[in-house]
Amino acid sequence: MPLVTFGELTLDLQRKPIKNLHISVLPPDGRVRVSAPVSLSDTAIRMAVVRRLVWIRQQQAQFQAQPRQSEREMCSGETHYLWGRGYRLDVVLVDKPAEVKLQGGWIRMKVPPHYDTAQREAVLYQWYRGILKQRLPKLMAKWQQEIKVEASYVGIKRMKTKWGSCNPQTARIWINLELVKKPPECLEFIVVHELVHLHERKHNERFIGLMSIHLPNWREHRAKLNKMPLAYNHWSY
Repeated sequence: MPLVTFGELTLDLQRKPIKNLHISVLPPDGRVRVSAPVSLSDTAIRMAVVRRLVWIRQQQAQFQAQPRQSEREMCSGETHYLWGRGYRLDVVLVDKPAEVKLQGGWIRMKVPPHYDTAQREAVLYQWYRGILKQRLPKLMAKWQQEIKVEASYVGIKRMKTKWGSCNPQTARIWINLELVKKPPECLEFIVVHELVHLHERKHNERFIGLMSIHLPNWREHRAKLNKMPLAYNHWSY
């Protein structure tokens, strides 16, 4: 993806067979990505970026202000999060199948002695996935009834640039597994956000109006999500 400099701003510019230009500010460092129609001139792209410059700077400032976790080594004593609360990790080496349990203020992880960092991380995220899979169906059922929409598919996966995604044409929704680490109201906000997209694809006034009708304090939930620590990742996009 080519890097283009507009004044002091460097952005990733990608031309696609699309109708409208899209500007995204991506975690963790606020890199700017522009997806533009193939036929759109450089001048038109520049003008669009200039018009959104204040918004871009605001988004970048939010990312810079967010606390960051250090690289996870999956060893005892590390802090890992569940529903917005930090828990100490306790790693126990056993000659048995791996398992994870929440006990008091600890996340107890039992793993075979030969498991390396990546294997331990996989065990932890499998546990996370199970917890989110338990909570998500009830939340989806509640809000699909409230918003009067129905998703054709709801999946969970780790995403690096989005908390959720929705394809209005197919009604397929994806929820970021990382949300299991955030307060429950953050997950609810993203569920409502993605379901509202089944009524309105764009983030326009109609979309904002629908969000305010169904979840009046959605801005508070969004602000809380934006202030939570970002997970350590080798980001690439």
